[in-house]
Amino acid sequence: MTPEPAPTLSQLLAFYLEAGVDCALSEEPVDRLSDSRPTEIKAASVAGEAITARVLRSAPAPVAPASDPLPAPDAAIATAREAARTASSLEILREMLEKFDGCALKSTATRLVFADGNPNARIMFVGEAPGRDEDIEGLPFVGRSGKLLDRMIAAIGLDRTKVYIANVIPWRPPGNRTPTPQETQICLPFIQRQIELVDPEILVTLGNPSTQTLLSTREGIMKTRGRWLNYDTGTRVIRAMATFHPAYLLRSPSYKRLSWQDLRAISKALAHTTS
Repeated sequence: MTPEPAPTLSQLLAFYLEAGVDCALSEEPVDRLSDSRPTEIKAASVAGEAITARVLRSAPAPVAPASDPLPAPDAAIATAREAARTASSLEILREMLEKFDGCALKSTATRLVFADGNPNARIMFVGEAPGRDEDIEGLPFVGRSGKLLDRMIAAIGLDRTKVYIANVIPWRPPGNRTPTPQETQICLPFIQRQIELVDPEILVTLGNPSTQTLLSTREGIMKTRGRWLNYDTGTRVIRAMATFHPAYLLRSPSYKRLSWQDLRAISKALAHTTS
């Protein structure tokens, strides 16, 4: 690493001025409430102020450190669409996401949270975005809500070896905040391609954000849950159902009964497609 050059006198004086050092003093303390200051101290103060004024006139304006700017949103969305379209496998799609720099969430997250479960599963669950635990482990739904999801799918005879789990957003938003519409649109082509590559028989959207994003509806989760909808990949139509996000059920356990009804309908649909 090349060491930075030593600052010039003008740069040092400009630094001290910015730090609040705006006059020159002697080695002795100065009583500024008294008018009987020694002549040499007064002269030093006047000289210091003159030097400061010259530095202010001659010093260049501070320059912000250079950084690579993020691409414009429209350009980032177009890049994401093109990259996702060319991914011929889940492994390649994951590698593309690892290298993709069009979403600012990547720079604040610990790691990519791509997916978990069986890529050949007949059913795929999609949430909104990773949380703190998921960001640490790099896997979706591993915190409290993930444990509840495990119990939910176990209730219909499934586990993570028989399902595929992902999120619309593959990076944790800072502080678990809600992803912006812009961030969602940038990441959308990747989850759409992920669904195409997994090609499940049934798609389950967990919560309102993933439901509205993937199923193109503006209705709330109370109206969309429990109803069979269609998800069109462009090559085939997948049966889809929305249900409550496990995190919501942890906050509102009274809705677990409705979620159980949704899971029973999903289980019956899986049994029907098998027979």
